[in-house]
Amino acid sequence: VQLQASGGGLVQAGASLRLSCATSRRTISNNGMGWFRQAPGKEREFVAAIDWRGVITDYADSVKGRFTISRDSAKNTLYLQMNSLKPEDTAVYYCAASLTSTAGRMRNSYRYWGQGTLVTVSS
Repeated sequence: VQLQASGGGLVQAGASLRLSCATSRRTISNNGMGWFRQAPGKEREFVAAIDWRGVITDYADSVKGRFTISRDSAKNTLYLQMNSLKPEDTAVYYCAASLTSTAGRMRNSYRYWGQGTLVTVSS
């Protein structure tokens, strides 16, 4: 199983970006998925998660109201719409597929990881 994250870039504070995560196998459509991020010198942290149906979502407090996670099962693609970006959102963003049909906040509940895409927000 491969996860390919894309869509990162350099933007100014207040701008928007949409990250995509393409998956290589149809079976991922039965798994919960999530986004994590890792800033320089910090541990990887939870950002958002979505269940296999795309109905139940969860967000870190730091991004709630600004980020939206979604998925298109027909395209085997996960998205993260990021609005009102802040300099503190600067990080490498990783997509991941859960072991089950749901998705939580713990890194060890995810089985497959993408390679990451860099988001840099300037002030």
